[in-house]
Amino acid sequence: MSVVVSVEDVGACQMRVTVAVPFAAVQAETERVTQEFRRRARLPGFRKGKIPLEIVKKRFGEEIEQDVVDRLLPRYWKQAEAEASLDPLLSPQVDDVDLKPGEDLTFVATVDVRPTIELGELGEFDLPDTDTLPKDEEIAEALEDLQRNLADWKDADRPATRGDLVVAQLRQLLEGEEAEAPVPTTFEVGDERAWEELTIAATGMAAGQRAEFERRSGESEITRYSIDVERVRERELAPLDDGFAASVGDFDSLDALRREVADRLRASKERQRRRDRETALLDQLCERYPFELPKRVVDKEVEQILSEYASSLAAQGVDLDRADVDWQRLAAEVRPRAERRVRARLLIDEVAETRSVSVEEDEFESALANMARAQNTPSGALRRDLDRAGRLAELRDQLRREKALRGLLGEDGEDEKQSES
Repeated sequence: MSVVVSVEDVGACQMRVTVAVPFAAVQAETERVTQEFRRRARLPGFRKGKIPLEIVKKRFGEEIEQDVVDRLLPRYWKQAEAEASLDPLLSPQVDDVDLKPGEDLTFVATVDVRPTIELGELGEFDLPDTDTLPKDEEIAEALEDLQRNLADWKDADRPATRGDLVVAQLRQLLEGEEAEAPVPTTFEVGDERAWEELTIAATGMAAGQRAEFERRSGESEITRYSIDVERVRERELAPLDDGFAASVGDFDSLDALRREVADRLRASKERQRRRDRETALLDQLCERYPFELPKRVVDKEVEQILSEYASSLAAQGVDLDRADVDWQRLAAEVRPRAERRVRARLLIDEVAETRSVSVEEDEFESALANMARAQNTPSGALRRDLDRAGRLAELRDQLRREKALRGLLGEDGEDEKQSES
């Protein structure tokens, strides 16, 4: 028996579907839910599970009705989705739920669907092909960075300059008076994690000197600070020789360390080359195939980008409740990026469909195993977690997109070589 009453195209990749749940199904679910309420309910004067059904219906009528609706809507929406051959991009927006005694339950679901995309012949793409072989000066620079990161610190009897470590006392100044408690602080001059104003104030200062500076936060709030430098320290670099290589790791010579550094630089350059080629391909694909985007899908992508930004702020210790962030302005700024993400995703899905790209079960299991290793968790536990969160299908879709993208980039042969090895 069909449950779809009507399907209406309402534009912008949206369909409005009216669904009717048969009265017999409503009646059976209502009886089932009522019995469950009867078993759980506690009312004065009645033993648990022995309350007359009429009293249960009268006392818990609204809750029973809501429970029935909550159970039937997802079930019959799935049936309607299959009947109408819909491929929704998001969960439906449900309105006009109508449940009357003795009648079918009806509801209206507005759902975002995929736009029609005519790919035709994709043609060639102009992709960057940068050199991934590291230059001698890049290897030397990487070794110097390693030296600096592993260096010991020693006191320097001179003013601080970029790269020095400053040990100081930081005070906030309130209306010309110093705050009672100074805050000990240690920072590297020029480090991006240190306040820029603090770096500027400390540059050129020696131990025993004091300076004041201002820091702006938000649109107009200015806070004044003083800094008392206690020590200036500089790096004491170890000589770049076989002994240094042995101190870094299991290297028997500086040449062995240099080869390892070169290999890592090459791998990094290859990853960057791949990212650049992917970005160029997706940009050209989006340019070639303009189409109207589903608004709700873009809205959700904007929310996702803002959520990622909020998480990064929180990870840096920012109090989001007190942070002066104009989320509305930020949402408008990131919207083009969200639109590009959605357009690229829909296009790659269409490429995968056109080229009959599929993810075999062994590929899916291999990806799950890799994820489990990265998260240090058993594969079975990860599968259960993803299944409970409804994300197994999402993972399969993502793997399919990645496979289709590799095909467009001409990387199919590389995958075969890697699997053989």
